Amino acid sequence: MAAPVTAERPAARQLPGGHALRRIGKAIRSNRKATAGTVLLVLFTLISLFPGVIAHDDPVQDAYTPRLGFSTAHLLGTNSFGQDLWSQVVYGTRNVLEIAIVVGLLTTGIAVIIGVAAAYLGGVWDGVLSVFTDILLVIPLFPLLIVIAAYTNGANMFVLIAAITLTGWSYTARQLRSQALTLRSRDFLEAARVRGERRLYVILVEVIPTMTSLIVASFLTNALYAILFSSGLQFVGLGDPNTVSWGTTLYWAQNEAALQTGYPQWAIAPGLCIAAMGAAFALLNYAFDEIGNPALRPVRRPRRRRNA
Repeated sequence: MAAPVTAERPAARQLPGGHALRRIGKAIRSNRKATAGTVLLVLFTLISLFPGVIAHDDPVQDAYTPRLGFSTAHLLGTNSFGQDLWSQVVYGTRNVLEIAIVVGLLTTGIAVIIGVAAAYLGGVWDGVLSVFTDILLVIPLFPLLIVIAAYTNGANMFVLIAAITLTGWSYTARQLRSQALTLRSRDFLEAARVRGERRLYVILVEVIPTMTSLIVASFLTNALYAILFSSGLQFVGLGDPNTVSWGTTLYWAQNEAALQTGYPQWAIAPGLCIAAMGAAFALLNYAFDEIGNPALRPVRRPRRRRNA
């Protein structure tokens, strides 16, 4: 008697994003700009985690002589309120980095859910979600944030995070939707449909892992804009003036006419820090753009073989 034929379960397909971390690490190591961005971001992270190691004064303590110049005791001098500027710049790193990371994660998460769902589900879902996304795209973002922050009357960090997150996901969602649309007819998605997999499973396990590099690049972009928007709102006086942050330091420097009265470091130091942290996210973005778009990868000349 012939042995009964049993249907073999197909071998588990390796997820398209299984090598994403390896590719990301390779891109960072092979790209000088990405390496520089990583070094800057690690440096700012360490400063935010251990500010007391390099700044020993309380940033809000007004126990010193106002408007002192550069010295070993006060590396950047003091402001008009007798507060140490070096401590304010160092301790302000944590606030900016927290807003950048939290807003970047939340904004990218919302964009992934809406953008990928709209592309994969199609039909009415795609139409409704696309219209909602387009409405936010045509609204000027920064004026809208100014209105929200002004309405909350001195927004704290949580209000800033909520405002930037709820208004800043639309552009990323549009990008991810366009990318997901190119994947709808791929063979591995057709195989998942034939196996009877649920839509949520297909989106989370099949579609999203193939877009890892684009999602990471979107996070870096959103984090960069979060730094600029939050610091801008704080600078114009729509944040909490009692918060130790680079934006509020710039706000008080502008109020006290630091540049006009001979204390430029009060404004220049936090401004340079904002530019440096923004550059860190921007430089890191080069690596992930190259992963997602081969046309952006630099052309490497073949090495000449040495004559034996």
